[in-house]
Amino acid sequence: MPAACAVARTVLLTGRACDNSRLLRGAWVPRSLPVTNTIMHPEYILTLSCPDQRGIVRSVSGFLADHGCNIIDSAQFGDAQSQLFFMRVHFAAEEAAVTDAMLREEFAALAATMQMDLQLFDARHKPRVMLMVSKIGHCLNDLLFRYKSGLLPVEIPAIVSNHMDYYQLAASYNIPFHHLPLETGASAQAKQAQEARILDLLQTHEIDLVVLARYMQVLSPALCDALKGRAINIHHSFLPSFKGGKPYHQAHERGVKLIGATAHFVTGVLDEGPIIEQDVARVDHAMEPGTLTSVGRDVESVVLARAVKWFVEHRILLNGHKTVVFK
Repeated sequence: MPAACAVARTVLLTGRACDNSRLLRGAWVPRSLPVTNTIMHPEYILTLSCPDQRGIVRSVSGFLADHGCNIIDSAQFGDAQSQLFFMRVHFAAEEAAVTDAMLREEFAALAATMQMDLQLFDARHKPRVMLMVSKIGHCLNDLLFRYKSGLLPVEIPAIVSNHMDYYQLAASYNIPFHHLPLETGASAQAKQAQEARILDLLQTHEIDLVVLARYMQVLSPALCDALKGRAINIHHSFLPSFKGGKPYHQAHERGVKLIGATAHFVTGVLDEGPIIEQDVARVDHAMEPGTLTSVGRDVESVVLARAVKWFVEHRILLNGHKTVVFK
C-alpha cells in the first residue's frame, strides 16, 4: 500500500467519513475532542456516636446542605441496647467559601448541642501504619502486597520486629526495618526500654495505626493505654478458644470442624479487645495439623486485611466493648 493511502486508511478507521484527496491536501482537519474541566472538591469522612434521639440524621444532613456539601454515601445504626446512635458520612465540600477550619469549628458547635463524639477526617489522607511482626510472616507479607498494589490505601513508614527474619522483605518494599530485640522472659527493665523505643517511633512517624501482624509479645498495660483504639491484633482462632502456643495442634486434638481467625483492638486484657472481624474455614478429620495451620494462615491474612482496611477507611466505631462496622 502506498504511504499516502496508508495515512488515509489510518484516519478513516476512526469512523469519520472524509475525502482522501482533501485530507492529504490539508483541506480537512478533524475536530478536537471537547476538554472537560474536572473540579476536585475536598472530601471528608464524618463519624459520630451520641445518645439516640430524634433528628440526628436531619441535623447532620441539614448542616451539610447549609454549608454547600454534597453527601456521597451515608450509613447509620441505632443500638437499642446501649441507646447510642452511630453514623458515618462521606461528603464533598463544594463551596469554596466554606473552609476546612470553618467546617471543623461549626461541626464542633453542632456536636455540643447533641452530645456527639464526632470526628472529621480528610478522605484523601492515607493513614500512616506501623506493622509489627515476630517470626511468622504471612500476615506481614499479605499486608505489604496489598499496600504495594494499591488495594490498601495507607502509608507504611516503619516495620518493627523483635527478630531479624523479615528485614530483607522490608527492604524489598523500601520500608525501614527496626529490629528491637526482646526475647520471651525478658526482664521488666528490658521490656520497658524496648517499648520506649516503640513509642518514639510512633511519635517520630506520626503513626495512626499499629498492626500486630503476628507480633508474639504481650504489650504492657502502659503501651496498650497509649495505643487505645488504634492498635489491631490478629488472633489465630475464635476468641477465646485455643489460646497460647500451637493453636492448630490444639484444634486438631479436639477434632474441630471449623477453624477461624479474629481481628480485634488491643487492650490491656490479653486477646479480649473489641472484635472487628472474624471468618472461618471448614476442615475435616483427614487434615493434619500442618494442613490446618496452612488453611488457618490464609484466613488470618484475609481477616486482618479487612480489619485494617475498614479502620483506615474510618468504618469502625467503638460501642462499649463491641464495635459498629459500616461496610
